[in-house]
Amino acid sequence: MPTTPLQNLSVLLVEDNLYIRDILEQTLRHLGFEKIVLARNGEDAVKLLKLLNHSGNPGAGVLNVDLIMSDLVMSPINGVLLLKWIRQQKDSPNRFVPFIMVSGAADREYVEAARDLGTTEFLAKPFSVNSVYERIQWVIDHPRPFIACQSYFGPDRRRRHLPTPEGLPDRRRQGDDHITQVYSADNVKRPRNPSDVWVFRLPNTLKEKLGGNLRAAFALPRELLEEAEQQLERSALDFHEWAVNYLSRLADLVEQTRRFPAHRRQDLDEINLVAHELRGQGGTFGYPLITVFAKSLYEATRSGCSEHDSHLGVVEAHIDAMRAVIRDRIAGDGGEVGRELLRTLTQAIARHDEAGRKPGRP
Repeated sequence: MPTTPLQNLSVLLVEDNLYIRDILEQTLRHLGFEKIVLARNGEDAVKLLKLLNHSGNPGAGVLNVDLIMSDLVMSPINGVLLLKWIRQQKDSPNRFVPFIMVSGAADREYVEAARDLGTTEFLAKPFSVNSVYERIQWVIDHPRPFIACQSYFGPDRRRRHLPTPEGLPDRRRQGDDHITQVYSADNVKRPRNPSDVWVFRLPNTLKEKLGGNLRAAFALPRELLEEAEQQLERSALDFHEWAVNYLSRLADLVEQTRRFPAHRRQDLDEINLVAHELRGQGGTFGYPLITVFAKSLYEATRSGCSEHDSHLGVVEAHIDAMRAVIRDRIAGDGGEVGRELLRTLTQAIARHDEAGRKPGRP
Protein backbone atom coordinates (compact mmCIF):
# COMPACT_ATOMS: atom_id res chain seq x y z
CA MET A 1 0.00 0.00 0.00
CA PRO A 2 1.29 3.52 -0.73
CA THR A 3 2.29 5.56 2.29
CA THR A 4 0.25 8.62 3.29
CA PRO A 5 0.69 11.25 6.02
CA LEU A 6 -1.72 9.22 8.19
CA GLN A 7 1.13 6.81 8.88
CA ASN A 8 2.33 9.40 11.41
CA LEU A 9 -0.83 9.07 13.51
CA SER A 10 -1.89 6.28 15.84
CA VAL A 11 -5.51 5.21 16.29
CA LEU A 12 -7.26 3.13 18.93
CA LEU A 13 -10.10 1.12 17.37
CA VAL A 14 -12.71 -0.19 19.82
CA GLU A 15 -15.27 -2.63 18.38
CA ASP A 16 -16.75 -5.77 19.94
CA ASN A 17 -17.74 -7.42 16.65
CA LEU A 18 -14.66 -9.23 15.30
CA TYR A 19 -15.82 -9.12 11.68
CA ILE A 20 -16.56 -5.39 11.71
CA ARG A 21 -13.39 -4.69 13.68
CA ASP A 22 -11.38 -6.41 10.94
CA ILE A 23 -13.20 -4.47 8.20
CA LEU A 24 -12.61 -1.13 9.91
CA GLU A 25 -8.97 -1.99 10.52
CA GLN A 26 -8.52 -2.86 6.83
CA THR A 27 -10.21 0.41 5.86
CA LEU A 28 -7.92 2.44 8.13
CA ARG A 29 -4.84 0.66 6.77
CA HIS A 30 -5.90 1.39 3.19
CA LEU A 31 -6.22 5.06 4.14
CA GLY A 32 -2.63 4.98 5.36
CA PHE A 33 -2.75 4.29 9.10
CA GLU A 34 0.02 1.95 10.21
CA LYS A 35 -0.16 2.32 13.99
CA ILE A 36 -3.51 0.78 14.93
CA VAL A 37 -4.31 -0.56 18.40
CA LEU A 38 -7.35 -2.85 18.73
CA ALA A 39 -9.65 -3.24 21.73
CA ARG A 40 -12.57 -5.69 21.97
CA ASN A 41 -14.78 -3.41 24.05
CA GLY A 42 -14.75 -0.36 26.28
CA GLU A 43 -13.36 -2.30 29.23
CA ASP A 44 -10.29 -3.40 27.25
CA ALA A 45 -9.86 0.16 25.97
CA VAL A 46 -9.88 1.61 29.50
CA LYS A 47 -7.25 -0.93 30.63
CA LEU A 48 -5.05 -0.01 27.67
CA LEU A 49 -5.43 3.73 28.23
CA LYS A 50 -4.63 3.35 31.93
CA LEU A 51 -1.44 1.55 30.91
CA LEU A 52 -0.53 4.48 28.66
CA ASN A 53 -1.13 6.93 31.48
CA HIS A 54 0.89 5.03 34.06
CA SER A 55 3.79 4.35 31.70
CA GLY A 56 4.68 8.04 31.79
CA ASN A 57 6.79 7.67 28.64
CA PRO A 58 5.06 6.96 25.32
CA GLY A 59 8.46 6.31 23.75
CA ALA A 60 9.28 3.40 26.03
CA GLY A 61 7.66 0.73 23.89
CA VAL A 62 4.19 2.12 24.55
CA LEU A 63 2.12 3.58 21.72
CA ASN A 64 0.61 7.01 22.23
CA VAL A 65 -2.97 7.40 20.93
CA ASP A 66 -3.79 10.32 18.62
CA LEU A 67 -7.37 9.33 17.70
CA ILE A 68 -10.03 6.98 19.08
CA MET A 69 -12.76 5.32 17.02
CA SER A 70 -15.26 3.40 19.13
CA ASP A 71 -18.49 1.51 18.61
CA LEU A 72 -21.38 2.66 20.78
CA VAL A 73 -23.20 -0.55 21.75
CA MET A 74 -20.77 -2.86 23.57
CA SER A 75 -20.58 -4.82 26.81
CA PRO A 76 -19.57 -4.55 29.63
CA ILE A 77 -18.50 -0.93 28.96
CA ASN A 78 -20.13 0.75 25.95
CA GLY A 79 -18.87 3.62 23.84
CA VAL A 80 -20.70 6.30 25.84
CA LEU A 81 -19.19 5.12 29.14
CA LEU A 82 -15.75 4.88 27.51
CA LEU A 83 -16.10 8.46 26.25
CA LYS A 84 -17.23 9.62 29.69
CA TRP A 85 -14.18 7.99 31.29
CA ILE A 86 -11.80 9.57 28.78
CA ARG A 87 -13.22 13.07 29.21
CA GLN A 88 -13.80 13.07 32.98
CA GLN A 89 -11.41 10.69 34.78
CA LYS A 90 -7.98 11.64 36.10
CA ASP A 91 -6.61 8.28 34.90
CA SER A 92 -7.32 9.27 31.30
CA PRO A 93 -3.98 9.78 29.49
CA ASN A 94 -5.42 12.53 27.27
CA ARG A 95 -8.79 14.11 28.00
CA PHE A 96 -8.50 16.12 24.78
CA VAL A 97 -8.01 13.16 22.40
CA PRO A 98 -10.31 13.29 19.32
CA PHE A 99 -13.08 10.68 19.67
CA ILE A 100 -15.20 9.39 16.78
CA MET A 101 -18.29 7.45 17.92
CA VAL A 102 -19.26 4.70 15.46
CA SER A 103 -22.70 3.10 15.62
CA GLY A 104 -25.72 1.86 13.72
CA ALA A 105 -27.81 3.55 16.40
CA ALA A 106 -27.43 6.98 14.82
CA ASP A 107 -30.75 8.17 16.22
CA ARG A 108 -31.15 11.60 17.76
CA GLU A 109 -31.06 10.38 21.37
CA TYR A 110 -27.75 8.58 20.84
CA VAL A 111 -26.21 11.48 18.97
CA GLU A 112 -27.22 13.88 21.75
CA ALA A 113 -25.89 11.58 24.50
CA ALA A 114 -22.52 11.27 22.76
CA ARG A 115 -22.46 15.00 22.03
CA ASP A 116 -23.20 15.92 25.65
CA LEU A 117 -20.32 13.74 26.86
CA GLY A 118 -17.81 15.29 24.49
CA THR A 119 -17.57 13.23 21.32
CA THR A 120 -15.68 14.91 18.49
CA GLU A 121 -17.55 13.33 15.59
CA PHE A 122 -20.25 10.71 15.00
CA LEU A 123 -19.90 8.08 12.25
CA ALA A 124 -23.11 6.24 11.40
CA LYS A 125 -23.25 2.63 10.26
CA PRO A 126 -23.60 1.57 7.53
CA PHE A 127 -20.34 3.30 6.68
CA SER A 128 -18.32 3.64 3.50
CA VAL A 129 -14.65 4.35 2.92
CA ASN A 130 -15.61 7.90 2.01
CA SER A 131 -17.66 8.49 5.18
CA VAL A 132 -14.80 7.18 7.36
CA TYR A 133 -12.33 9.37 5.48
CA GLU A 134 -14.55 12.46 5.70
CA ARG A 135 -14.90 12.15 9.49
CA ILE A 136 -11.14 11.79 9.94
CA GLN A 137 -10.49 14.63 7.51
CA TRP A 138 -12.89 16.90 9.42
CA VAL A 139 -11.27 16.09 12.77
CA ILE A 140 -7.86 16.98 11.34
CA ASP A 141 -8.86 20.16 9.52
CA HIS A 142 -11.42 21.57 11.97
CA PRO A 143 -10.28 21.12 15.58
CA ARG A 144 -12.68 22.76 18.00
CA PRO A 145 -11.80 24.56 21.24
CA PHE A 146 -12.40 22.51 24.38
CA ILE A 147 -14.83 23.85 26.96
CA ALA A 148 -14.46 23.08 30.66
CA CYS A 149 -17.19 24.11 33.09
CA GLN A 150 -19.14 22.57 35.96
CA SER A 151 -21.46 20.58 33.69
CA TYR A 152 -19.34 19.79 30.62
CA PHE A 153 -15.87 18.96 29.37
CA GLY A 154 -15.35 18.45 25.66
CA PRO A 155 -15.23 20.09 22.24
CA ASP A 156 -17.27 23.25 21.79
CA ARG A 157 -20.76 21.99 20.90
CA ARG A 158 -21.56 25.11 18.90
CA ARG A 159 -20.26 24.17 15.47
CA ARG A 160 -21.83 27.30 14.03
CA HIS A 161 -22.64 30.60 15.70
CA LEU A 162 -26.34 30.81 14.99
CA PRO A 163 -28.93 33.00 16.72
CA THR A 164 -31.14 31.47 19.39
CA PRO A 165 -34.39 30.04 17.91
CA GLU A 166 -37.33 32.42 18.14
CA GLY A 167 -39.29 32.11 21.37
CA LEU A 168 -36.45 30.53 23.38
CA PRO A 169 -34.34 32.40 25.94
CA ASP A 170 -30.66 32.89 25.11
CA ARG A 171 -28.76 31.45 28.09
CA ARG A 172 -25.35 32.01 26.56
CA ARG A 173 -23.09 34.56 28.22
CA GLN A 174 -21.76 37.00 25.69
CA GLY A 175 -18.13 38.04 25.35
CA ASP A 176 -14.93 36.54 26.75
CA ASP A 177 -14.53 38.62 29.91
CA HIS A 178 -15.77 35.71 32.08
CA ILE A 179 -13.61 33.02 30.44
CA THR A 180 -10.14 31.72 31.21
CA GLN A 181 -8.52 31.05 27.84
CA VAL A 182 -5.68 28.55 27.53
CA TYR A 183 -3.47 28.50 24.43
CA SER A 184 -0.63 26.46 25.95
CA ALA A 185 0.84 25.70 29.37
CA ASP A 186 2.75 28.98 29.16
CA ASN A 187 0.03 31.09 27.56
CA VAL A 188 -3.05 31.49 29.75
CA LYS A 189 -5.29 34.56 29.63
CA ARG A 190 -7.31 34.97 32.81
CA PRO A 191 -10.35 37.23 33.31
CA ARG A 192 -10.33 39.99 35.89
CA ASN A 193 -12.69 38.03 38.15
CA PRO A 194 -12.44 34.32 39.06
CA SER A 195 -13.88 32.17 36.27
CA ASP A 196 -15.76 28.86 36.23
CA VAL A 197 -15.50 28.57 32.44
CA TRP A 198 -12.28 27.60 30.70
CA VAL A 199 -11.65 27.47 26.96
CA PHE A 200 -8.66 25.52 25.68
CA ARG A 201 -7.52 26.75 22.25
CA LEU A 202 -4.66 24.31 21.84
CA PRO A 203 -2.37 23.73 18.84
CA ASN A 204 -3.57 21.34 16.13
CA THR A 205 -1.31 18.44 17.08
CA LEU A 206 -2.79 16.10 14.47
CA LYS A 207 -1.95 18.54 11.69
CA GLU A 208 1.52 19.04 13.11
CA LYS A 209 2.19 15.29 13.13
CA LEU A 210 1.07 14.98 9.51
CA GLY A 211 3.76 17.46 8.48
CA GLY A 212 3.62 19.70 5.43
CA ASN A 213 1.69 22.94 5.18
CA LEU A 214 -0.29 23.46 8.38
CA ARG A 215 -2.69 25.84 6.63
CA ALA A 216 -3.50 23.53 3.72
CA ALA A 217 -6.55 21.26 3.94
CA PHE A 218 -5.73 17.60 4.50
CA ALA A 219 -6.59 15.39 1.54
CA LEU A 220 -5.77 11.92 0.23
CA PRO A 221 -5.49 11.05 -3.48
CA ARG A 222 -8.83 10.10 -5.05
CA GLU A 223 -7.34 6.92 -6.53
CA LEU A 224 -6.34 5.76 -3.04
CA LEU A 225 -9.92 6.18 -1.80
CA GLU A 226 -11.22 4.26 -4.82
CA GLU A 227 -8.80 1.42 -4.10
CA ALA A 228 -9.95 1.29 -0.48
CA GLU A 229 -13.60 1.28 -1.60
CA GLN A 230 -12.90 -1.68 -3.90
CA GLN A 231 -11.39 -3.55 -0.96
CA LEU A 232 -14.54 -2.89 1.06
CA GLU A 233 -16.63 -4.25 -1.82
CA ARG A 234 -14.56 -7.45 -1.83
CA SER A 235 -15.26 -7.80 1.89
CA ALA A 236 -18.97 -8.02 1.01
CA LEU A 237 -18.34 -11.61 -0.07
CA ASP A 238 -17.55 -12.50 3.55
CA PHE A 239 -20.60 -10.56 4.75
CA HIS A 240 -22.88 -13.18 3.16
CA GLU A 241 -21.59 -15.92 5.47
CA TRP A 242 -21.55 -13.59 8.48
CA ALA A 243 -25.18 -12.58 7.88
CA VAL A 244 -26.30 -16.20 7.47
CA ASN A 245 -24.80 -17.01 10.87
CA TYR A 246 -26.48 -14.03 12.51
CA LEU A 247 -29.87 -14.93 11.03
CA SER A 248 -29.44 -18.49 12.29
CA ARG A 249 -28.73 -17.03 15.72
CA LEU A 250 -31.98 -15.06 15.55
CA ALA A 251 -33.96 -18.17 14.61
CA ASP A 252 -32.39 -20.09 17.50
CA LEU A 253 -33.35 -17.33 19.91
CA VAL A 254 -36.97 -17.42 18.73
CA GLU A 255 -37.09 -21.19 19.24
CA GLN A 256 -35.47 -20.83 22.65
CA THR A 257 -37.95 -18.22 23.86
CA ARG A 258 -40.89 -20.36 22.68
CA ARG A 259 -39.60 -23.24 24.79
CA PHE A 260 -38.71 -21.13 27.82
CA PRO A 261 -41.14 -18.19 27.94
CA ALA A 262 -40.03 -17.24 31.46
CA HIS A 263 -36.83 -15.86 29.91
CA ARG A 264 -38.58 -14.06 27.05
CA ARG A 265 -37.49 -10.55 27.97
CA GLN A 266 -33.83 -11.58 28.08
CA ASP A 267 -34.19 -13.37 24.73
CA LEU A 268 -35.87 -10.35 23.15
CA ASP A 269 -33.02 -8.17 24.43
CA GLU A 270 -30.54 -10.51 22.74
CA ILE A 271 -32.59 -10.41 19.53
CA ASN A 272 -32.52 -6.62 19.75
CA LEU A 273 -28.71 -6.62 19.98
CA VAL A 274 -28.36 -8.93 16.97
CA ALA A 275 -30.78 -6.73 15.01
CA HIS A 276 -28.65 -3.73 15.94
CA GLU A 277 -25.56 -5.42 14.49
CA LEU A 278 -27.33 -6.34 11.24
CA ARG A 279 -28.83 -2.86 11.01
CA GLY A 280 -25.39 -1.32 11.05
CA GLN A 281 -23.77 -3.57 8.45
CA GLY A 282 -26.19 -4.26 5.60
CA GLY A 283 -25.74 -1.01 3.72
CA THR A 284 -21.97 -1.10 4.17
CA PHE A 285 -21.72 -4.28 2.14
CA GLY A 286 -24.28 -3.56 -0.57
CA TYR A 287 -27.43 -4.90 1.11
CA PRO A 288 -29.38 -1.81 2.25
CA LEU A 289 -32.56 -3.90 2.56
CA ILE A 290 -30.88 -5.77 5.41
CA THR A 291 -30.40 -2.43 7.15
CA VAL A 292 -34.06 -1.50 6.54
CA PHE A 293 -35.44 -4.81 7.83
CA ALA A 294 -32.99 -5.04 10.74
CA LYS A 295 -33.86 -1.49 11.84
CA SER A 296 -37.53 -2.46 11.82
CA LEU A 297 -36.74 -5.55 13.93
CA TYR A 298 -34.61 -3.44 16.27
CA GLU A 299 -37.53 -1.06 16.85
CA ALA A 300 -39.97 -3.96 17.28
CA THR A 301 -37.91 -5.60 20.05
CA ARG A 302 -36.88 -2.61 22.14
CA SER A 303 -37.56 -2.51 25.86
CA GLY A 304 -41.31 -2.36 26.50
CA CYS A 305 -42.31 -4.25 23.36
CA SER A 306 -45.01 -6.92 23.44
CA GLU A 307 -43.94 -10.29 24.87
CA HIS A 308 -46.98 -12.17 23.51
CA ASP A 309 -46.43 -15.34 21.48
CA SER A 310 -47.90 -13.52 18.50
CA HIS A 311 -45.06 -10.99 18.65
CA LEU A 312 -42.59 -13.78 17.97
CA GLY A 313 -44.32 -14.06 14.61
CA VAL A 314 -43.27 -10.46 13.96
CA VAL A 315 -39.67 -11.44 14.69
CA GLU A 316 -39.90 -14.47 12.40
CA ALA A 317 -41.35 -12.35 9.59
CA HIS A 318 -38.28 -10.11 9.78
CA ILE A 319 -35.96 -13.12 9.75
CA ASP A 320 -37.73 -14.52 6.67
CA ALA A 321 -37.41 -11.20 4.84
CA MET A 322 -33.69 -10.89 5.60
CA ARG A 323 -33.05 -14.51 4.66
CA ALA A 324 -34.66 -13.88 1.29
CA VAL A 325 -32.34 -10.90 0.72
CA ILE A 326 -29.24 -12.94 1.56
CA ARG A 327 -30.36 -16.12 -0.22
CA ASP A 328 -31.15 -14.31 -3.47
CA ARG A 329 -28.34 -11.74 -3.01
CA ILE A 330 -30.75 -8.84 -3.48
CA ALA A 331 -28.51 -5.79 -3.72
CA GLY A 332 -29.55 -2.15 -3.61
CA ASP A 333 -33.25 -1.52 -3.03
CA GLY A 334 -34.10 -4.76 -4.85
CA GLY A 335 -36.47 -3.09 -7.30
CA GLU A 336 -39.89 -4.74 -7.50
CA VAL A 337 -38.64 -7.78 -5.54
CA GLY A 338 -37.49 -5.51 -2.73
CA ARG A 339 -40.81 -3.64 -2.68
CA GLU A 340 -42.69 -6.95 -2.56
CA LEU A 341 -40.58 -8.14 0.38
CA LEU A 342 -41.34 -4.90 2.20
CA ARG A 343 -45.08 -5.22 1.49
CA THR A 344 -45.08 -8.83 2.68
CA LEU A 345 -43.25 -7.89 5.87
CA THR A 346 -45.61 -4.98 6.56
CA GLN A 347 -48.64 -7.25 6.11
CA ALA A 348 -47.15 -9.93 8.37
CA ILE A 349 -46.46 -7.39 11.11
CA ALA A 350 -50.04 -6.10 10.93
CA ARG A 351 -51.43 -9.64 10.98
CA HIS A 352 -49.43 -10.71 14.05
CA ASP A 353 -50.12 -7.44 15.86
CA GLU A 354 -53.85 -7.93 15.29
CA ALA A 355 -53.62 -11.48 16.61
CA GLY A 356 -51.87 -10.21 19.73
CA ARG A 357 -54.72 -7.81 20.46
CA LYS A 358 -57.41 -10.50 20.41
CA PRO A 359 -58.79 -11.55 23.83
CA GLY A 360 -57.46 -14.79 25.27
CA ARG A 361 -54.04 -14.53 23.67
CA PRO A 362 -51.12 -15.38 26.00
